[in-house]
Amino acid sequence: MDVLIVGAGSMGTWFGGAVDAPVSFADLEPDAAAAAADAVGGDVAALEGGTTYDVVCLAVPMTHVADAIGEQAGRAERAVIDVSGVMAPAVEAMARHAPDLERMSLHPLFAPERAPGSIAVVRDRSGPVTDALLAALESRGNAVFETTAAEHDEAMESVQAAAHAAVLSFALAAESVPPGFETPIYEGLRRLVERVTGGTPRVYADIQATFDGADAVADAAAAVAAADADDLESLYRAATTDWQERRDDERHDTRGDTE
Repeated sequence: MDVLIVGAGSMGTWFGGAVDAPVSFADLEPDAAAAAADAVGGDVAALEGGTTYDVVCLAVPMTHVADAIGEQAGRAERAVIDVSGVMAPAVEAMARHAPDLERMSLHPLFAPERAPGSIAVVRDRSGPVTDALLAALESRGNAVFETTAAEHDEAMESVQAAAHAAVLSFALAAESVPPGFETPIYEGLRRLVERVTGGTPRVYADIQATFDGADAVADAAAAVAAADADDLESLYRAATTDWQERRDDERHDTRGDTE
């Protein structure tokens, strides 16, 4: 089984090193494809051409994945998959452009440098090829769990869009403080800011463009800012109750750690 990975960024490179198969990389930037190939012992492929592969994996930005599937699905002989991070558009595009092939959408819920971790998967049309790819990922210590495209994309509104918006908003709003004034909560938020701002800005921009969630954070912050003492106590109690209910729900549906 050979695999063409379209997109030679960090996630495409991670996938190429995580599957037990010969891989080739194609990218708009030839140097990026060469670097990814060198990193995992793969080859470089043309972004366009008649060469076909058993599997075509799209590892492109989520805002471009549907178009990329339309352009590249014809190069797949057995399966089309993606690791873009948004599932509904990817699954719909794969069904439209590769109706007779195995189809699978994967979302590794971690930065590649922190692998292994939890991976959400939608097996839209499963078979021996996608089963083998999942087995290879699990053999490297990843925890794979199945979901639906709708469930995944709705979850990302909180897990990614809202969470990132909250952390970035704190980073923009907070002032520098003299040493010694840090509290445990401030220190925790500062670590989150350092982690988020150490990433790739375009990735975070694509997440905000793809998923709702930031507006809800803004509305909540505005409500806190406008609240008087009694209102703030009510908001605090509501948040406490709501969060406890969420934690109780999560205990009944544990699927592994995510970033």
